Amino acid sequence: MTSPSEELLPTTRRSLLHRLATAQREGRAPSLAAAVRRGGRIVWSGGRTGLEGQAADADTQYRIGSITKTFTAVLVLRLRDEGLIDLGDQLEKHLPGSGAGGATIFQLLGHSAGLSAEAPAPWWERTPGTLRPKLADVLGEQPQLYPAGHRFHYSNPGYTLLGSLVEAVRGVSWEEALRREILEPLGMDRTTHGPVAPYAEGWAVHPWADVVVSEPAEDLGLMAPAGQLWSTAADLLRFAAFLVEGDDRVLSAASVREMRTPASPVADPGGNGYGLGLQIVKTESRVLFGHAGSLPGFVAGLWFSVDDDVAVVALANATSGLPAATVAAELLTIVADAEPRIPEPWRPLPEADAELVALTGIWHWGTHTFTLKLTEGRGLELRPLGSKGRGAFFMARPDGTWTGLDDYYAGETLRVVRREDGSVDHLDLGSFAFTREPYDADADVPGGLDPAGWRGMGG
Repeated sequence: MTSPSEELLPTTRRSLLHRLATAQREGRAPSLAAAVRRGGRIVWSGGRTGLEGQAADADTQYRIGSITKTFTAVLVLRLRDEGLIDLGDQLEKHLPGSGAGGATIFQLLGHSAGLSAEAPAPWWERTPGTLRPKLADVLGEQPQLYPAGHRFHYSNPGYTLLGSLVEAVRGVSWEEALRREILEPLGMDRTTHGPVAPYAEGWAVHPWADVVVSEPAEDLGLMAPAGQLWSTAADLLRFAAFLVEGDDRVLSAASVREMRTPASPVADPGGNGYGLGLQIVKTESRVLFGHAGSLPGFVAGLWFSVDDDVAVVALANATSGLPAATVAAELLTIVADAEPRIPEPWRPLPEADAELVALTGIWHWGTHTFTLKLTEGRGLELRPLGSKGRGAFFMARPDGTWTGLDDYYAGETLRVVRREDGSVDHLDLGSFAFTREPYDADADVPGGLDPAGWRGMGG
């Protein structure tokens, strides 16, 4: 195991290098670069290349494809946080004539707007953006495949619309907004609209022969917000750290947490989902956030685990063959499993509130038994008795109530209901009455308790 200030163990570093080398060879990628961040810094990086004179390291630029969408989502959330838009607004309110129908900004961010996956022919990733000078050229004659909000359907044109929204509200180009509002504050000077040396060239590898052909690197024009950017493993790890912690110069911790919350109706038995510009992947042992990316000549993957404090980036310059996003997830798993995160020391709360402490302990919703625990910032945690893992968390509000932060209780209000003498009668959570005893006869429980009370069923 390791503390945040220590290097990774030699065995872990060798396992990372072995996976990287195996992936590059078996995936037949001309080059592959990867890096790992933990404890606030890069703790490992590596590269493999089969090309003479071409570097593959954490400072080598690769095209990152759809990871660009996460940057665009951050720009949109900034507009919301400044009060310039509302995520519930229809896009037409800010971008008249967009062609998005009644789709909202929220639905576009989470790919539930019902728009088509791709722009009309010719294949937009291998042709100049000048072929699609207007939004109508990006959307085509039938952009709406499904009613907005009904299902998840990944859409590159949807993020083109979001980029145009940023330009319309800001009054500057998407590229200028990106540079000024994200890249410069986060110190990401190796993330650019076009390639800046040292960078990897994009290649397609023949599926049945060890030969390659150069791929075009087109400027995507209006579709740039969906997949234009070039970046490095080191720069993307800075971005990953921001997506965990937030940065008030760019986006608050609360807003990046919102990005990591499922936002669309994804029908996936594995529980995978999509937030606001972020993919969410659930494995047996952890939840990963990030994004995969690809454009002709390049594949990319960025994943981070908040609980494990590990972020990984993998970048390769091949159109297909090497699953960069899968490799990044495997590198993250190597670190998280081999060297579990050392938890912070337990510390008492800085202050005690006798009334809040009195609320803690056992509560019952009907015959279901729960525990209520006091957390930092006057927050509360509610969980079924005997349950393992995290419970439902509630944030304290100035009016003396609490707002749910998780899943079923997200946005719901928890309040204390008192009797005339000031004593606690019950807790009300979205009309659910939690009492100290199951169906407490002395509490105001909807439906009351059978006057016969609790009884046996003997003969």
